[in-house]
Amino acid sequence: MAPYVRKVKTASGATAVQIAQTVNGRRTIVEHIGSAHTDAELAALIATAKSRINAGQEHLDLDLPPMEKVRSAGEAVIAKHSSELLWTTLTDAYQRLGFDVVDDATFRALVCARLVEPTSKVDTIRVLDEIGVDPPHLSSIKRALARCVERDYRRHLSAACLAHVTADGGPGVAMVLYDLTTLYFEAEHEDALRKVGMSKERRVDPQITVGLLVARNGFPLDLHVFEGNKAETKTLIPVITGFIERHRITDMIVVADAGMLSAANLNALEDAGLKFIVGSRTSKAPKELEEHFGERGNYIADNGIVELTRPMGTGQARRDRRVVWHYLWKRDQRDNRTLNAQIERAQRVMDKDEPLRKQRFVKVTGPRIGLDEQSIQRARAAAGYKGYVTNIAPTVLDGHSVVAAYRDLWKVEQSFRMAKSDLRARPIYHRTRDSIEAHLTIVFAALAVARDLQQATGMSIKKIVQSLRQIHTAVIDIDGHHLTARSPLDDNATAIIDALKSRH
Repeated sequence: MAPYVRKVKTASGATAVQIAQTVNGRRTIVEHIGSAHTDAELAALIATAKSRINAGQEHLDLDLPPMEKVRSAGEAVIAKHSSELLWTTLTDAYQRLGFDVVDDATFRALVCARLVEPTSKVDTIRVLDEIGVDPPHLSSIKRALARCVERDYRRHLSAACLAHVTADGGPGVAMVLYDLTTLYFEAEHEDALRKVGMSKERRVDPQITVGLLVARNGFPLDLHVFEGNKAETKTLIPVITGFIERHRITDMIVVADAGMLSAANLNALEDAGLKFIVGSRTSKAPKELEEHFGERGNYIADNGIVELTRPMGTGQARRDRRVVWHYLWKRDQRDNRTLNAQIERAQRVMDKDEPLRKQRFVKVTGPRIGLDEQSIQRARAAAGYKGYVTNIAPTVLDGHSVVAAYRDLWKVEQSFRMAKSDLRARPIYHRTRDSIEAHLTIVFAALAVARDLQQATGMSIKKIVQSLRQIHTAVIDIDGHHLTARSPLDDNATAIIDALKSRH
């Protein structure tokens, strides 16, 4: 059968154009012409493929020797097709952050490719080829992953991140935010790292826990991997103390959620000379506020603050802590809606309209099932309140400032969402600790590049990649003379490039 043009959809949504031939029932790809992202590009690639077929028909026989590229005089041929603008934008940001300190071109390619299309290390070769970047060989990728762990790339990247946030105009590290997430594996058995533990996704698969430290604007500073059954409270101190010792930091406020709240953690932070703001468990609210309300009544204005002192720890470890309780009317309404729904579910269980399961406010006494009225009353009393424990004096940071600082913690959660969704952080193709650590180092670096580009442009990394990926650069060969042409910039691409230029 004569050669023909073949069109194939790729995983990225592009359309690959190839010259193929079928001999004895077997299809063979004679030449890959390129990948198109628009109708105009597809038409141009198909025209190029047909031109090459027509020019080389006399030179193709049934034994399929290499196609002779016969061209007419003055014929224009696309010699190279790439998303050069996208790749330059990513690699420039990588370099601007100082990540070239690791001096590893293959590692850089893996980081930037993950921003283009997160996939397996093997499939990364296809991603790079599609955007016109010469991909490293698979053996080079494996060697780069090994170097990543052996040479502790993450430590160098973390230092570069610190330099970035402490440069002129950066948020600095006077306040840092810490949180923890879990990444699960579809594996039957545990090992030394992948353990079954408390899962925020309510899974029972082996998992790892990942602690992320970020600056106040959400820019990543450090990342640590822990065993899947490691308690949240046991992860905070190793990350913080390791960070301040490596970088010789003496004055810093640490903000973390209620999962990190323990007397031992707070004492350790204070003994290291650090300040902290940690979320308080809402269950503490009724008891702590009872005395205050008993003396002054239970009225509190919207956005009101109640300051109390809580003794924490026992024996010589006991210390009095400042507690800030913040009330919002909107939070009160939301909490009560949630409570009403939970009470209704408990009532259905009591009425046997639903099977008995672990429901809030269900009280089982022997054969009798009823509502836990005491728990309901306590929950009603806590509605609208959120508490914060801190060792910062009111003269330094008043109650509303403590609340405002804690609210920045959502930026850690946003970084985790970016890593889990946009960068697909879950290391599903990795099994050993070294390969998992190397994979998460790539994700850490990619997250930093993504955050840098997002903060510079005001656009999500997904939108940046989508906008720039469709801007193609073609090298056109006319009788040995090379001309470079680029598709026009649309409004989004223009806005991205202008924003990146303006920060230099």
